[in-house]
Amino acid sequence: MIVWEQPLPGDGVGGIAADDQLVVVGCRSLDDLEDQFFGFDARSGEMLWQVAYLAEGRLDYGNSPRATPLITDDFVYLCGAFGHVTCVDRELGIELWQRNVAIDFGTPELEWGLAGSPILVDDKLILQPGGAQGSIVALDPLSGETLWATGTAPPGHSSLIVAAPGGRRQVIGYDKLTLGGWDVATGARLWTFAPPVNGDFNVPTPLLVDDSLFVTTENNGSRLYAFAKDGTLNPQPLASDRQLCPDSHTPVIAADRVFGVSEGMHCLNARTLEPIWRSTVPDVGDYASIIASDTRVLVLTIHSELLLFDATADQPTLLSRLALTEDGQETLSHPACSQRKLYVRVGGRLLCLDLEATE
Repeated sequence: MIVWEQPLPGDGVGGIAADDQLVVVGCRSLDDLEDQFFGFDARSGEMLWQVAYLAEGRLDYGNSPRATPLITDDFVYLCGAFGHVTCVDRELGIELWQRNVAIDFGTPELEWGLAGSPILVDDKLILQPGGAQGSIVALDPLSGETLWATGTAPPGHSSLIVAAPGGRRQVIGYDKLTLGGWDVATGARLWTFAPPVNGDFNVPTPLLVDDSLFVTTENNGSRLYAFAKDGTLNPQPLASDRQLCPDSHTPVIAADRVFGVSEGMHCLNARTLEPIWRSTVPDVGDYASIIASDTRVLVLTIHSELLLFDATADQPTLLSRLALTEDGQETLSHPACSQRKLYVRVGGRLLCLDLEATE
């Protein structure tokens, strides 16, 4: 059931951010010269604020922001594809600071722009401009000032995560060519891993499975790695699966299983990566967005259809499906879920669905 709907200036590929009070989504202006971000009341859909700034350029897949905004108790952090990072007051949308990390850290010209979402770790706003003066950087979340900047590698296109293998608190993710871990406090690179096969886009975000790391890419497939006692990555995989090999979709972990999309829906044992089932349900091809609970897996297909699977079944069990458009309009933006409400961008519309009523 649709609770509310709001028009947007146009389509976009960036994810939606939401909590129980606020929904934030990024777009482009009608003349395609500005990034625009909108804050909506999560309950009523009323627009609370709008942020816009000049951001000229041209990228593949349009020029809209790629990163999902970050909502905190007091602030919202907005990241555009051309390097703009903006901190705004979450209540009023008033800009508190802004800087362009692509300019400040020497990011090379990028075909797809900056895509990684910001993370807040130990009072540090950590980003990946992929610049010659800083591949990974930490900013003061209150002022935007640089706390540390490390490396010179161009960026990957996934988001960073934080973990503490071996008791070493670190940021884990990709640069353009390699997987790595960086010390949260100093930015020092702790380890580097280059996959056996070159040429990955490095878009899917790594996932933690207990004390192990799950990664998947289009050329190297899905792999599970252990960490050594010193917090570095053991380069010999614990397990692997060649069939789940997405180029731009990030799988999820639920019910001790990996759920992902690559020429259909895959369900793998999260500890052995042995296939449990595979499904070629219509419209689940090579890309989808997935949100999971302990017992359910909700898939938003590229053709704007919601598919609800039983996460615990030993065969593909489709519980329900709901088309959000009659014409199968394409959607690449990742939805957000909060308080049993699902927030979905379909073209130039932002929808709020009541999941309990829909199911």
